[in-house]
Amino acid sequence: MDTQNIRLSHLSHGGGCGCKLAPAVLQQLLSEQPAAGPFHNLLVGTETADDAAVWQLNDETCIIATTDFFMPMVDDPFDFGRIAATNAISDVYAMGGRPIMALAILGMPLGKIAPATVREILGGGASICAEAGIPVAGGHSIDCPEPVYGLAVIGTAKPNEIRRNSGAKAGDALILTKALGVGIYSAAFRKDALSADAYAEMMGSATLLNRIGAELAQDPDVHAITDVTGFGILGHALEMARGSKLTLTIDRARLPLFREAAPLAQKGYVTGASTRNWDSYGDSIVLPEGLELWQRQLLTDPQTSGGLLVACAPERAEQVLGHLIEAGYPLARIVGHAEAGPSQIRVT
Repeated sequence: MDTQNIRLSHLSHGGGCGCKLAPAVLQQLLSEQPAAGPFHNLLVGTETADDAAVWQLNDETCIIATTDFFMPMVDDPFDFGRIAATNAISDVYAMGGRPIMALAILGMPLGKIAPATVREILGGGASICAEAGIPVAGGHSIDCPEPVYGLAVIGTAKPNEIRRNSGAKAGDALILTKALGVGIYSAAFRKDALSADAYAEMMGSATLLNRIGAELAQDPDVHAITDVTGFGILGHALEMARGSKLTLTIDRARLPLFREAAPLAQKGYVTGASTRNWDSYGDSIVLPEGLELWQRQLLTDPQTSGGLLVACAPERAEQVLGHLIEAGYPLARIVGHAEAGPSQIRVT
């Protein structure tokens, strides 16, 4: 077998966060698991579908732990490693923490991928960890039918700086820090329909660390944070709505999109995960009349290494948005608000 000319994205049945189990399947699996028990130091577990687990070590320090891995959505091994590492580290930032260490998770189909290619994947991940200021301190590898790479990441935060997805308050403004469309771009890439400029746009977003989350968590007017990944903007907003017991309204016209996301969606370049997402949570979404299928698919599009969804006091929203843009998130936008009501998403 010619291991030098194999396309990584064609070695797996899916790629990026589009590989995630559908929300309904995941919920069913977790509902059948026994309770974690009376661990009073476990501040955040599985109860609110949050981004990472949090253990309070003492009055000053919490330990944040997460793991994230997936199959390739691109062919360049270094780029694959960079995307996977950025995505994994994001969970710590989404909890308001700062990462301190990572462990590599690697599964490779022996005989199908050259060792040099695997080294490039690991190198891409290590480069992002270096950018985040953390070491890759170890890891684990297996022979696997499809290529898999990711990280387990450990971080820390002060107890009062932990930000759950369940802390939103009625009246809060909702801010999204990155544009949507990663799943649509990755679907087009697999079919050789993505332009070089669009690929660069996707890479720029998917390798932009969400480090601003740790800074936002120091602001008491920022009440909740989550990152938008495989379940799409609707799915992760719904987790915030359910955790906070509120209705979240999303203004579709305000959502930032990749430049070619809408025309590619209209041409049918969408992932299977987009459909699975809607099937899982569509009964908790109120859509405007006349919304076309491709427009809905933008809302359920799985994001790999997507942005942060932030709930903050409405009087601070413009100030927080300005700070985000100044800090290097130029596509950040105020996209909606939270209000009293059933745990659902209303799209306007």
